[in-house]
Amino acid sequence: MPNTLLTPVKILDESLMILENMLTFTGRSNRDYSDEFAVSGAKIGATVNARKPNRFVGTTGPALNIENVNETSVPITLTTQFHVDFTFSSQELTLIVDEFADRYLKPAMATIANKIDFDGLGLATTVANNVGTVGTTPNDIKVLLDAGVKLDNEAAPRDGRRTVVWDPATNGSMVKSAAGLFNPSNKIGEQYESGIFSPSGLGFDIGMDQNVNTFTTGTRTNGTVSGAGQTGSSLLVTGLGAAATVKKGDTFTIAGVFGVNPQNRQSTGVLRQFTVLADATADGSGNATLSIFPAINTAASNQQYQTVTAGPANAAAVTWDIAASTQYTASLAYHRDAFTLATADLEDVSKYGAWGARRVHKGISMRIARQYAIGTDTVPCRIDVLYGWAPVYSELACRIVR
Repeated sequence: MPNTLLTPVKILDESLMILENMLTFTGRSNRDYSDEFAVSGAKIGATVNARKPNRFVGTTGPALNIENVNETSVPITLTTQFHVDFTFSSQELTLIVDEFADRYLKPAMATIANKIDFDGLGLATTVANNVGTVGTTPNDIKVLLDAGVKLDNEAAPRDGRRTVVWDPATNGSMVKSAAGLFNPSNKIGEQYESGIFSPSGLGFDIGMDQNVNTFTTGTRTNGTVSGAGQTGSSLLVTGLGAAATVKKGDTFTIAGVFGVNPQNRQSTGVLRQFTVLADATADGSGNATLSIFPAINTAASNQQYQTVTAGPANAAAVTWDIAASTQYTASLAYHRDAFTLATADLEDVSKYGAWGARRVHKGISMRIARQYAIGTDTVPCRIDVLYGWAPVYSELACRIVR
């Protein structure tokens, strides 16, 4: 096969296809490409919005009962411009594309893919539901079934878009645990060849990702609710310990506060789990106001988006799911709609005389630019992506901790 001159468009097309195959978590999440910045180029800090669907209560009987439409959207801020920079000669532009990909593009795309996946998996801190036991690596399909129950209780669709992305240790343990299970021969062969846990009939597409995040809980102790009737996305708690820390991602339950199914608003019979959305430090008396998800919505306060059977009573016990100052790993079971990656176009520098291009593939916008640097007598090249992650429906996800 004769060598041909590789154009920036051809290089980007090859890069994006390689990247697509390397994205484990991102490949199983929503990806939104926003072209609203395509003319002048997007910048870090720009925001796009993902719209959430409306919810309605409904009415029995012939009388008309108009409900308020509480349409909401989740802002996705483009927080990260990530790039890989290197140099190559004009002679190397005449390589066969496979050779160029092996030498330059595959290592570059592996770096970009790992960065995007790592940032996305960090959204585990926004997920309230969790299963598993810290200090114990899952080794039984029960952990998948338990995660499935959590998603069912949140009315997550069973539409073939439920997935699990877990860490290598969990994957290895689960592959071994599946050895004695009945599986179709094709599934056994697939699992044997890939080394990825691939069960049949458990309702999840399984992926392994070494970028699953590890977190450490705060120094807080179990406390109590300070003041009855609290609703919304903040909660005043006392008894945490003087100057105790509460870390983003710490999860807890409140005595007497049960979750409800968001469609029928019936109690699940299980205490609602909450997650803390921002670090907090208690005052000298052990009091702290926590930013929490989900918001405490009762039938009286917000029936359309009801999340709990009742608001917490004064002095209701607050119990943390994981002990203080404990390190844990948080894999994720989730529906595809739980998390969204948004990318937007960076400035197309080819119009300024640079060798470069900009392309979009399956929701990811990427730019390449190369130009002679007279100061150093080099020809540097950079490949950029601009993106942001958001937990659009993190109630449709569940952590698998170990």
